Amino acid sequence: MIQQLGTVLAQDSGSGIGFNVDLLLENFWANTVDGLSYGSIYALMALGYTLVYGVLRLINFAHSEVFIAGAFGIWFTFDALGFKPGPTPALGTGEIIGTLALAIGVGMLVSGAVAVILERVAYRPLRKRNAPSLVFLITAIGASFVLQQIFFVWRGGNAEGAIRIIRPTTQFEIFGARVTNVQIIVFIAALVLMFVADAFIRRSRLGRGIRAVAQDPTTATLMGVNRERVIMVTFLIGGLLAGAAALFYVMQIPSGVIYTGGFLLGLKAFTAAVLGGIGNLRGAVLGGLLLGVVENYGQSLFGGQWRDVVAFVLLIVVLMFRPTGILGESLGKARV
Repeated sequence: MIQQLGTVLAQDSGSGIGFNVDLLLENFWANTVDGLSYGSIYALMALGYTLVYGVLRLINFAHSEVFIAGAFGIWFTFDALGFKPGPTPALGTGEIIGTLALAIGVGMLVSGAVAVILERVAYRPLRKRNAPSLVFLITAIGASFVLQQIFFVWRGGNAEGAIRIIRPTTQFEIFGARVTNVQIIVFIAALVLMFVADAFIRRSRLGRGIRAVAQDPTTATLMGVNRERVIMVTFLIGGLLAGAAALFYVMQIPSGVIYTGGFLLGLKAFTAAVLGGIGNLRGAVLGGLLLGVVENYGQSLFGGQWRDVVAFVLLIVVLMFRPTGILGESLGKARV
C-alpha cells in the first residue's frame, strides 16, 4: 500500500506545476457539479471509516477492498443479466430501475458480507486477546493486502471491461455547466443513503447502542449493550454503504473494475473522514463532498496530473489549523 501511494505521488510530481486561473473560472460550475458527484462516492466510503473508528478507534485500511468486492459483485450482476462491455444498451425506465436496484442490492450484500467476515476473522480474535492498537493497525493493512491478492489471483491484473447501463445525457444546465442523468442519480441516491445512515445511528435502538459503545464501551456493556453485536453491526453498515458506493463508482468511472481499484479511492475516503472530523458522521459527508469539489478545482488550476495531490494537500492544510477536522465532534457525543 505504501509503495503504491509512493508510485502515485511520484507519477504526479514528475510534471511541472501549471497555474491556470482562467481555466478554473471557465470550468468552475462544471467542476462543482462533477466534484459533488465524485464527492458523494467519497462520502459514502468515508462513513465506513468513521463508523469503525468511532466504535473501535481502528482505522480499517481494508475498507477499500470491501468496496472493490462490491464493485466486482455489481460487475458480475450486470454480466449475468446479459450486459457486456461496449455500447450502452437501449433500456426503458423500468428496466433501468430494476437493473440498478438489483445491482445495488448485490453490491451491498457482497460488501456487507466481506466486512462482517473481515471483522470476525481478522479483528475479533485480536480483541479477545486485548491486542494493542498497533497490532490492529498492522492487521488492517495486512488484511488489505490479502484481499487485494485474492482478487488478483481470481481475476488477474487486467481491468474488467466497463459495462455502462445508462448513457450520460444532459438533463439541464447550471450557469452553463451540464448536469447529466448519471450525476443526478449518484448525488441524490447517495444523499438519501447518507441521511438514512445518519437517522439510523441517531434514532434507532441499535444506533444508540453504537453511540454508547463509542462513548464508553465498559459502561455500555454494564448497561446491557452487547458490544460484539454492536461492532458487527457497525462493520455491516460500513460494508453496505461501501457496496452502494461501488455501484455509483461503476456508473461514474468509465474504466472497468480492477483489483487495485479501491486503493486510491479508499485513501481519499479516509482523507475525507479525517477532513470532516474522524468519528463524525456528518463530518464524513461534508469532508467527502468538499474533497470531491476541491480536487476538481485543483485539476483545472494546476493540471490534471495534480488532481490526487491536491486532495492530500487539502487535508494537511486543514489539519494544520484544525487538527480535529472541520467538525470535530465524535460519534459517541453525537446528539440524538
